[in-house]
Amino acid sequence: MADQREQVKDYYSNITTKQDGKMETSICCCAPGASSKSFSETLEMLPQEIVDHFYGCGSPIPEAVEGLTILDLGCGTGRDVYILSCLVGEKGHVIGVDMNDDQLAIATKYQDEVAKTFGYASSNVTFKKGYIEDLNSLDITDESIDIVISNCVINLSPDKEQVFKEIWRVLKVGGELYFSDIFADRRLPKEISDNEMLVGECLGGALYKRDFKRIMRGVGFVEVREVQSAPAAINNKEIEEIIGDIQFTSDTVRAFKLPDELEDDCENYGQKAVYTGGIKDHEESFSLDGKHTFTKDEEKDVCGNTASILEHSRFAPYFKVIGDKSVHLGACKCSHAHKAKPAQSNNSCCC
Repeated sequence: MADQREQVKDYYSNITTKQDGKMETSICCCAPGASSKSFSETLEMLPQEIVDHFYGCGSPIPEAVEGLTILDLGCGTGRDVYILSCLVGEKGHVIGVDMNDDQLAIATKYQDEVAKTFGYASSNVTFKKGYIEDLNSLDITDESIDIVISNCVINLSPDKEQVFKEIWRVLKVGGELYFSDIFADRRLPKEISDNEMLVGECLGGALYKRDFKRIMRGVGFVEVREVQSAPAAINNKEIEEIIGDIQFTSDTVRAFKLPDELEDDCENYGQKAVYTGGIKDHEESFSLDGKHTFTKDEEKDVCGNTASILEHSRFAPYFKVIGDKSVHLGACKCSHAHKAKPAQSNNSCCC
């Protein structure tokens, strides 16, 4: 495991220190921005070096985060850390973990400057050098984190199951994993998974979607909700020839650690949910995932799992759940497939 991590570390050091800072593909060359006004406004406040040398395939910036403690796995130059630093407010805390010295050097370089820009008396951000497979060695304790995010990094780990076990361990009950990554439509052949360049480009380590869900169930995340999905643009003919007909997607997904275990399918208990409003940038409606969008003050039928998420996560203050699980009415029409809505653009991730 150490050898592959060293290879990945070297790969990103070489990219970070290059004058143009460009990767070989469009997979992670420039993460698309979230659609919220708060995201856009905060991004404009960050030093350009942080933005220019940040690599990601999505925008895993969760909603309703004020005052929370958030952990970013593979934070790189800290773009998402600093955006969340603004969104959680001065009383919140964001921890960024990365194994790459060159990326962390850029992240830490601007720590005091960004805090001053946000009007904070001191920084609410902590950066730690280490491996995402071993958060315990970084003194990140059991059930100490409200939300874990990651932006196109878990695919780089040689032991993804251990990463998800660590995420489960550090999350508080009611907490959430909300991350973006590259996934494949099949298990990858060794000539791709062992290719150092393809691993560094976030292709060689991409999980087969069904294997990903099996791993998640094994560590405790019974249900995974896709928030957004889009084809992952490679934009390199030589690499596309190596890849052949394998299809890759860039997905943003969410999963919760709840006090009541979720069921492995959507079950109907006749429950309804009403979004009462109050989530910043989502005043009139809120999308939990690609299948569940709630309009303010309107009742919506929900399965038992959705009701549990809304009742036992940080979203509870913003929803009214009607009914309980005393009477089972069979399978929900939505069934097991929480299909993600397509991203706003199916083009390259490049800005």
